[in-house]
Amino acid sequence: MASNTESGGVTGTKDKDYNLVWYVENCLSNALRLETYIQDAERESDSEVAELFRKAQADSRKGAELGKQLLRSRMGS
Repeated sequence: MASNTESGGVTGTKDKDYNLVWYVENCLSNALRLETYIQDAERESDSEVAELFRKAQADSRKGAELGKQLLRSRMGS
């Protein structure tokens, strides 16, 4: 873990920007992973678990979209 004074000296990217990129990537990765979990639950005919994972996947997608919008606005694209 970086020290409390880290602000991009190691990565070349300010912590808050790096954290935002990390957040988007992890939301997208989570959405992909949850697709496997949904398929596993459906294969076992467990609609309750499948629905829980669908809701979590929707939340991950929403988080990724919000993060991407913020990145776009800050990058001027």
